[in-house]
Amino acid sequence: MSVDYLNTITENASRLGMRIQESLSEHTREMNLARSNVSYLEADDSKGRNIRKQLDSSSDREKLDSMKRLIALISKGRNVSEYFAQVVKNVASQNLEIRKLVYIYVLRYAEQEPDLALLSINTFQKDLNDSNPFIRAMALRVLSGIRVPMVGNIVVLAIKKCAADFSPYVRKVAALAIPKCYQLDDSHLPSLIETITKMLNDTSPLSIGSVAVAFEAVCPTRLDLIHQRYRRMCKLLVEVDEWGQIDLLNLLLRYARTMLPRPIVNSDGEEVDHDIELLLSSAEPLLQSRNPAVVLAVVRVFWYAGPPSVHVKVVRPLLRLLHISKEVERVTLSYILVLARINASLFSPHYVHFFMLSDDSRQAKAEKIQLLVCLVNFENHQPIFRELIEYTEDPNDQVVADCIAAIGKCAKMVPESMQTCLAALTEMINNNHDVVVSNAILVLKYLVQTQLSQISGANAVNPSQSSLSIVSSLARKIDHIRHPQARACVVWLVGQYCASDQVTSAPTGIAEWAPDVLRKTAKTFPKEDVLVKLQIITLAAKLLVLNPAEQTLGLIVRYVFSLARYDLNYDVRDRARVLSSLLAGVGSPVLTPEDGITPFEDRGGVVLRSEQVKVVLFNGKTNATDDEHAEHSNMIIGALGVIVGKTTLSDTILPDWHEEGVESTLRDSPDDTPVSHASNVLSVSSSTGSATPVLHPSRGNSPSAGLSTTNGRKWASNLDDFFKEDVGSDNEASSEYENDDSDEEYEDQAEGEDEEDEHDEQEGQSDENNDEEENSEEGNEEDRNSEGNLKNNETGYEAFG
Repeated sequence: MSVDYLNTITENASRLGMRIQESLSEHTREMNLARSNVSYLEADDSKGRNIRKQLDSSSDREKLDSMKRLIALISKGRNVSEYFAQVVKNVASQNLEIRKLVYIYVLRYAEQEPDLALLSINTFQKDLNDSNPFIRAMALRVLSGIRVPMVGNIVVLAIKKCAADFSPYVRKVAALAIPKCYQLDDSHLPSLIETITKMLNDTSPLSIGSVAVAFEAVCPTRLDLIHQRYRRMCKLLVEVDEWGQIDLLNLLLRYARTMLPRPIVNSDGEEVDHDIELLLSSAEPLLQSRNPAVVLAVVRVFWYAGPPSVHVKVVRPLLRLLHISKEVERVTLSYILVLARINASLFSPHYVHFFMLSDDSRQAKAEKIQLLVCLVNFENHQPIFRELIEYTEDPNDQVVADCIAAIGKCAKMVPESMQTCLAALTEMINNNHDVVVSNAILVLKYLVQTQLSQISGANAVNPSQSSLSIVSSLARKIDHIRHPQARACVVWLVGQYCASDQVTSAPTGIAEWAPDVLRKTAKTFPKEDVLVKLQIITLAAKLLVLNPAEQTLGLIVRYVFSLARYDLNYDVRDRARVLSSLLAGVGSPVLTPEDGITPFEDRGGVVLRSEQVKVVLFNGKTNATDDEHAEHSNMIIGALGVIVGKTTLSDTILPDWHEEGVESTLRDSPDDTPVSHASNVLSVSSSTGSATPVLHPSRGNSPSAGLSTTNGRKWASNLDDFFKEDVGSDNEASSEYENDDSDEEYEDQAEGEDEEDEHDEQEGQSDENNDEEENSEEGNEEDRNSEGNLKNNETGYEAFG
């Protein structure tokens, strides 16, 4: 036993060694091939000097080597069109590899060398009859790639020929050649439309997607050609190649919105046309496609063609795409953002999927912030609010600004979170980061303005204490706020809500912190930004109209207007002139010229009273508005504008619904009716008495044609015994078999055959109907010629055997 065991181990070890050696040799060979192919890309330019000599050589090996070098140079961006004449000579080479590379080269430079390319047209036409479908397809690609108008007729004939090719790959190339021919010469439009019409009847999933591309490029308005093919195209969707599915889905969506009735939603439910249901049911399996572009195309179909009840089916597939890659996530987020603006309830339960990650791109972070704002509601506002506060520590200043703005929008959308948002924004003012401080002030200004927007002019001077506390805290920090827009917001808030009825050390009717803001900003007026200067002038006018008699305040206002009158910016000068004219009727002593200084000119006209000036200055500001959603209201998923953020010329236009649609009968085709099977069908009979099956024809009205039994009759176990049975039954069977030409009669009787068989098993031949009696009489007449019929039966059953 030990010897046998050692022999077995030795044999297994030798086999293992042989397999390892074969595997190593195979890997070595693959590495050598890969190394040899890479050498063409890494070769020096000096080695390409012999290319011309190699192309003229009689050795296929040298020609192949030179063609590989040329294709490698093309891939590196080199211009090798100087070898076109030598390459064209090899277009009829018997070597398949050489011919493929020659086609690739000619296809690349045919447009630059049209005259030399025309010399090889005869060879391309001959290759259209080649036995290799790849050669036929490449020949058509080269013919359609020659951008010479004079070959248009030849290309049209080649397309017609290849459109009827038995290879679906060749038909696919023919469909893709149609747009090229149309761009070359649009006079061939009728012929091309005729070819497209024939190719729309193609049942091959490989070519129908390319036919959809040709249809959209040549005759996109001829949707009448799709009528009878619509249902067949829907059924072929699952079998079409991935990129063909995208083009076919876009075509079917456009057809559905143009030719089918719009789904109706009423109190009784949804009314959806059965052809729209067919499109949705055929496209639904594609939501699980591995190609993200296919999934997005299906989402577009469901969203723009389906009723609202099917919109929920696109949520999970879109969330799945977020984890494929960063590029796919970027596009998917744009799609989800458009859908969330229309119906946020679909994605609100899945808000966790849109939390930012540290490695997200800037665009992805911005879109996730917008999505969180769209999805916020009372149930999820607290975790979203905490996330947004956490994002304010992001190193990207734009992301920080977007997060702070999002906090303000959340406070507007969920009023219950207003106080929490105000507290968080107020705390951000103490931050050392200027971007955080400036954006927090902008949002606070927006929130305060929104909160007090419904207060009338009479009550505008008495805002709520919470708003005053926010404004006062901002006013005291004016020296630490450096951002121009933020400083302008603070100055505006101080001027808008500076009125107060409380008795303080400040001038009567003015909050104690307002004059100090004017004093500080007046000192730095020449150095301020234009936005800040405009708000300082407005603040000075508001304080003066609230207390015209205060001497110190009047002097500061006069100083500010004097600086503004001679400012270099014309907007500042114009603002000063307008407000000086408006304040002409206030009656302040500082408006009287002193020491030759005339800050306000006497322009005449209507002079407003003090109360009228208050209305103009304090109630003239419009309420805060948010136009962000209005900018994206016309965005359509599937358009490039969704990704770039603005409309582009290449954006697809989605047609409006046809309210009633065209007649449904226009979409009826012979493919929709079930096709009857061949008439010669063999059935298997069995009985309890014998387990051996017997083959016999399943036609005719006779009980012997189906599963039946006869009293006292034993089933035959073979054909010899079968032919020795009762002659009458044989004649009856022969009479049925001789009537094989009457196929229509058998098809009409096929429906009642099973019922007759069950009836015959219970009652026998005594209860047959009138038609069966007539057939039996015909069988009796044929009994007289039983010998001839028996021979016919023998011949027929030998054929069955």
